[in-house]
Amino acid sequence: MHTIKEKSIKPGWAGAIAQPASEFSPTQLQVLSGKIPPGLRGTLYRNGPARLERGNIRMGHWFDGDGAILAVHFTDEGATGVYRYVQTIGYKEEEAANKLLYGNYGMTAPGWRKWSKAVKNAANTSVLALPDKLLALWEGGKPHALDLQNLETFGEDDLEGLSNGLTYSAHCKRDLHTGEIFNFGVIPGLNATLNIYKSDRTGKIIQKVQFQLDGTPLVHDFVLAGQYLIFCIPPVRMNPLPVLMGLSSYSDALEWKPELGTQILIFDRETLTLVSRSETEPWYQWHFSNGYVDDSGLVNVDIARYEDFKTNQYLKEVTTGETHTAAKSSLSRLQLNPQTGKVTAIEQILDKHCEFPTVPPQNVGQASRYTYFSTFRQETDISQEILNAIARFDHQAEKLTSSDCGENRYPSEPIYVPDAENPLSQAWVITVVYDGNINHSEVWVFNADRLDEEPVCQLRLPSVIPHSFHGTWKPA
Repeated sequence: MHTIKEKSIKPGWAGAIAQPASEFSPTQLQVLSGKIPPGLRGTLYRNGPARLERGNIRMGHWFDGDGAILAVHFTDEGATGVYRYVQTIGYKEEEAANKLLYGNYGMTAPGWRKWSKAVKNAANTSVLALPDKLLALWEGGKPHALDLQNLETFGEDDLEGLSNGLTYSAHCKRDLHTGEIFNFGVIPGLNATLNIYKSDRTGKIIQKVQFQLDGTPLVHDFVLAGQYLIFCIPPVRMNPLPVLMGLSSYSDALEWKPELGTQILIFDRETLTLVSRSETEPWYQWHFSNGYVDDSGLVNVDIARYEDFKTNQYLKEVTTGETHTAAKSSLSRLQLNPQTGKVTAIEQILDKHCEFPTVPPQNVGQASRYTYFSTFRQETDISQEILNAIARFDHQAEKLTSSDCGENRYPSEPIYVPDAENPLSQAWVITVVYDGNINHSEVWVFNADRLDEEPVCQLRLPSVIPHSFHGTWKPA
């Protein structure tokens, strides 16, 4: 944790997190330019850390901030926005006390509580839209259920299968063709336990298994590829003793151990049983783009690959409003034999920073011509900026198309939306843009095939939306 101090010149992005975010009730959004496409009907949901300080104390890591959900409902009458904090138990207690009471990923709890191992569920990482509720996801605990329209928090949800102590990751994978939802959770320990879940389309867990890991690694994401679920376990391990003694946060207890290499675990999606495991060269990834099985039976997995774990230090610095650590990733592809787990090739697809990579939702687990991701504008000093552009890579044409939102403008992760009227021939990309030049936030809608052109529509939001992590689209 850091006491807040006045600093001199801050980068353009710092204004979005300088103050805790302000909620707003359902509000008709002003159209600043263009018009809302008639085939854009449904709701955009985004989740991210909206409060990074309390009681004049700054939180220890960007991952520690209290989660807040933005919903933008697109209807025939226009667009309506709603923004609310997830009312977790920890958030409500700290709100009442007006001070930090809990530890989290990047900080220990204050005072005597540091020995209680009490950690706040920040509910700040991603969202899963189900038929009757929205889930706010955070990998260290259970999801929180919210109302799909007004974002009222109902409370923690066990999805009829999460017993006490089980966690549910922020990165579930949904197969739109079968309706199945896959996810996992890790329980730390001397040797952590990986829990893998399969749910039906309502989110109800219908199958789960446990698997013992070596030590306690940091496992943030996995990939669905055809009939396989694939985990790449990076060589990051938590030293549990200082955490158990209340002397260190989880983040500060994580150690980069490249000598361990990356472990590959491949599970069968039907039975959730282990098919193969292997080891290969070391790298780190937060996020996978996608995976699929090619005609030869080999699995191809696309990742945003880092050569080391400096990315964690960079993300820690974000909460201070200034970053100094360069952490560059690249869009890379692994090719592996699913029966042996052996990696047959690792290639860099694109020598350009890549984060929050996604594919059109109908292509999850299958070959996808396009990958959408967040990146940096040309000539950006990546040690001092945060993501400030979005892009699409066409794997078939080997062509990159990037947006340029302008200086001091920061778009969020691109969300791909098929057009409701012409889903096979038309799609949109939606992003929330913080404009550091005038300190406000907007929703921008791009033609998915023309990210390098002006957005087709820009909408003004009633208040600043701090930089968020992940979002989703729920069709009307």
